[in-house]
Amino acid sequence: RAAAAYQQREVIPHCTRCLEPCCKLQRLVLDLNWKQVKQFWKLDVSRGEFDRQLAAGQGPEAIRAGNGRYYAHRQPCPAYDPVRPGCTVYDQPIKPPGCSDFPVYADGDGVLADLRCEAVNLEALLAELRQALGPGFRLIQRPNPDFPFLVTLIPQRPASKPPGRRPAPAAERGKPLQRAQRGRR
Repeated sequence: RAAAAYQQREVIPHCTRCLEPCCKLQRLVLDLNWKQVKQFWKLDVSRGEFDRQLAAGQGPEAIRAGNGRYYAHRQPCPAYDPVRPGCTVYDQPIKPPGCSDFPVYADGDGVLADLRCEAVNLEALLAELRQALGPGFRLIQRPNPDFPFLVTLIPQRPASKPPGRRPAPAAERGKPLQRAQRGRR
């Protein structure tokens, strides 16, 4: 929730004045389903026909197919309006989930921050997450070894000490042995 609040307050308002909008897909890849591809590119062919066209190199140059999904890159998303600027489907169900999540989103047990977005301030995000987690947690930063601009922030509760005997105060150390020896006499 804290990551989503940070994104809503800090990242989304920046989108309209961004110098490199992610919707231009210059450095990002957009993961799409068939319904989104069909609507965004205003296609009137079946999925099978579209897949054949892509395989023959006759489909939109910006789209690649793989694993039953479509990936758009190198050209602006057709739902991006450069005049406004902004997304024409932002508040509609057809909007790809990745557009809502990017650049700060839950990833497994952590929060992933994509530092390619100029609106992401890692220190501010860390401060917000630390405040939300409270003093019982710390955040581990793990940059992706292949893509160092992707940083996963993993909350971790400090390890608790195993139950056991408390050490005696320094002034008392060694005395129990002396007492025990006196008791045996």
